[in-house]
Amino acid sequence: MKTLLPAAVLLLAGCGPEPDRVLGTLEWDRITLPAPAAEPVTRLAVREGERVMPGQVLVQLDDGLARARWAAAEAEVRRRRQLLAELRAGPRPETIAVARAALAAARAEEREALAQYRRLRALEQNGHVSHADTDAARAAAESAGARAEAAQAALLELQRGTRPEQLAQAEAALAQARGEAEALLLLQQKLTLRAPRAGRVDSLPFKEGDEAPMGAPLATLLVGDSPYARVYVPAPLRPGIGVGDAARVVVQGVEPGFRGRVRMIRGEPGFTPYYALTGEDAARLSYLAEIQLGEDAAGLPAGLPLSVIFEEAADAR
Repeated sequence: MKTLLPAAVLLLAGCGPEPDRVLGTLEWDRITLPAPAAEPVTRLAVREGERVMPGQVLVQLDDGLARARWAAAEAEVRRRRQLLAELRAGPRPETIAVARAALAAARAEEREALAQYRRLRALEQNGHVSHADTDAARAAAESAGARAEAAQAALLELQRGTRPEQLAQAEAALAQARGEAEALLLLQQKLTLRAPRAGRVDSLPFKEGDEAPMGAPLATLLVGDSPYARVYVPAPLRPGIGVGDAARVVVQGVEPGFRGRVRMIRGEPGFTPYYALTGEDAARLSYLAEIQLGEDAAGLPAGLPLSVIFEEAADAR
């Protein structure tokens, strides 16, 4: 009888409740590189599954149009720079000399017109010329005086140089041209897609010669030192699970299991996806959770089905 007691205890221990498992898939952090412009793919510098380093070229798009636009923008910058330099330098001495000569000629014409008007007015008083002739001479004198005033103003404008407002406008136009040129240069550089960080190429949806629409994913990278498990936690298990809790992850077809820790769990529930439905869980809400695995799982690909046991929650039960 005594020999049967330990065996009975072991049998009862083996009949304890099985720990709750949640289902999900193995995932990696992903980086998607979109097409900055609708241009043809001229070169694929890497292959799917290849490991890449930060800054390594992944995909090259046709940059002919971008280079032409940038060259035109650079030419506009040079033109604006020369215009600003011209305004800062002010008028040439030769231009001022021409304005002085024009003023002298206008004043000479004004003096002659006034003298002619005075002569005709004296002759009109003696009855030798008509009143109409005198009026015409007076109009000519006034016109000559107006031309002299215009020549004087033109010379004064040249002598005072460029107005501050004109310089400010020219500086703003140059800054705008520089900004447009820099933006076009950045766009040209973006047509050469580079890896923002180390990782592995997951997908290259387009082939050489394809023209991807703007915003379409040209390359997807799997990044990070190790993958994570994405699972859906049933509502009854949610109170016992928190960030940092330990978990045991069993990947289908891979032995043994892996250790991990909860790195994220959603605060709002959602409906359980079809592939994570098990028994009564089909009618329940679930909480999306992510369990970070260690570097011992670094060689596993994304998409493998798995199950997770939350050890602390199992111990509490």
